[in-house]
Amino acid sequence: MLRTQIQITEKQSSRLKALAARRGVSMAELVRQGVDLILSHGAERTPDEIYRRALQAAGRVRSGTRDGSIRHDAYLAEEYAE
Repeated sequence: MLRTQIQITEKQSSRLKALAARRGVSMAELVRQGVDLILSHGAERTPDEIYRRALQAAGRVRSGTRDGSIRHDAYLAEEYAE
């Protein structure tokens, strides 16, 4: 293992210490788990890959409305109001 030094805020430190205590692991272990999580979830995707995946997702969900592209703000406001 390599030793490294990072800087975190006081709030991050206290929350990390508390979580480590609850889980019975070290703060370093939680940081390693966080790094693994970031790296395993596509943090290295290129903008082209993100764009390609967004295009693949477009149109896959049907809202049941025919004017969703025109009234999307109104529909969103209605949802937030509920």
